[in-house]
Amino acid sequence: MALVITWDRLRIFAALAEHGSITATAAALHLTGPAVSQHIRKLEREAHCRLVEPDGRGVRLTAAGHVLATHARTISHAVSDAEHDLADIHGLIAGPLRIGAIATTLRGIVPAALRVLLAAHERLEPVVRNGENPDLIADLRARRLDVAIIESWTGTPARMPPGVRITPLLREDVRIAVPEDHRLAGRDVIRLDELEGETWTACPTGSGENEAVLYALREHNIEADIRYRIADFPTQLSLVAAGLTLAAVPRLGRTPLHPGVRFIPSAPELFRDIAALTNTDAETPTVRVFLDALLTEAKSSQA
Repeated sequence: MALVITWDRLRIFAALAEHGSITATAAALHLTGPAVSQHIRKLEREAHCRLVEPDGRGVRLTAAGHVLATHARTISHAVSDAEHDLADIHGLIAGPLRIGAIATTLRGIVPAALRVLLAAHERLEPVVRNGENPDLIADLRARRLDVAIIESWTGTPARMPPGVRITPLLREDVRIAVPEDHRLAGRDVIRLDELEGETWTACPTGSGENEAVLYALREHNIEADIRYRIADFPTQLSLVAAGLTLAAVPRLGRTPLHPGVRFIPSAPELFRDIAALTNTDAETPTVRVFLDALLTEAKSSQA
């Protein structure tokens, strides 16, 4: 019995196998939930078998679904590689550019780089999302992203998988954010060994900032008391301004300025490095021109 399966439905099924629900798949592909459901029903008719079944609020793959999902992922990667290769041959700077980035760069260097790029290349279609290092790197390696902009903090460098090219963008100083009436607020420099007993806010467990704070203080035999796990620096600084906590904040995270907060260098100094990651075998002209725009904007931000 010959099967006639369309590529578009395979692409949607591969996304469903990854995300595990109609709603999440629809959001990832910018479709409606009913449209995703309709494609899956048609795919099941084309495949002559049941591929998914309900599982709480999501779905789970049947045995046949698992078999087809493996092939769908392989085909998806092959199509993506073909698109990249053709774009490279023709030198095209057009179509989708999938970018994942940590939040501070989305407020800092990414918007300006995209503005310049879109002014020169109107057919470019950037798609941007926020994320943390582990998810961004995993999505880059799975070809769900073309560029991942990640962070690496003093003492806790990000782990890089093979096949990834690293383009350093900038190095930022990290300062200790303290309430303006804090006992150390009048200092020009704060020694890390003076921070015994302080309460901290940091990004969620596993993030670069969280691990950097833990590592830096443990070097001075201090176990950081992180009571507020907040994913964005503006909210962290609101807690600092309220006199509740301290924070370690890189330069991009210190704007706009927060009344009631002082930013003081530490001894030893702390730094955060920002880099763009790409797959070495998938650097199309579009990716390369975006990297150039990022480098230009990163340099300008440090001037």
